[in-house]
Amino acid sequence: MEDRFQVGIITSPHGVKGEVKVYPTTSDNNRFKKLKDCYIELKGQLVPAKATGCKFFKNMVILKFEGFDNMNDVEKLRQCKIFVDRENAVKLEKDEYFVADLLDMTVVDEDGNNIGKITDVMETGANDVYVIGMNDGQEKLIPAIKDCILDVNMETGIMKVHLLKEMDD
Repeated sequence: MEDRFQVGIITSPHGVKGEVKVYPTTSDNNRFKKLKDCYIELKGQLVPAKATGCKFFKNMVILKFEGFDNMNDVEKLRQCKIFVDRENAVKLEKDEYFVADLLDMTVVDEDGNNIGKITDVMETGANDVYVIGMNDGQEKLIPAIKDCILDVNMETGIMKVHLLKEMDD
């Protein structure tokens, strides 16, 4: 399982006081209101950072980091990713999972036959859809609904699914 999760990408400086515009890569933008301890990936290294301010503008988040006090300080942060530790991540509800934890998970059918691995998770309006790289080289899309997802065992890394007949059409 991943220890850190990406929550955003710094796109550019914002104003002259050291704030940055962040494109969120998390499904819950409100998580930035509580963001304190995080990491900025700078030149391939994760540098600890403290967020001291947050506001929202259109689809972007405006963040202020401790020690970055002017536009010149944050100019070098363009296109840097922001990460949080697992313990600082948003708390999940029952039957919710981090996408990073699902990727590469083994998928088995109701009889326990290994059918492939999760290669991607597509977020749709109604529910997520898991992209399964099948053992035969093909892909299958499985909706993340109770009729299809029978069990997710994070400890063993195995998801048991029911393949609806309609999925084979």
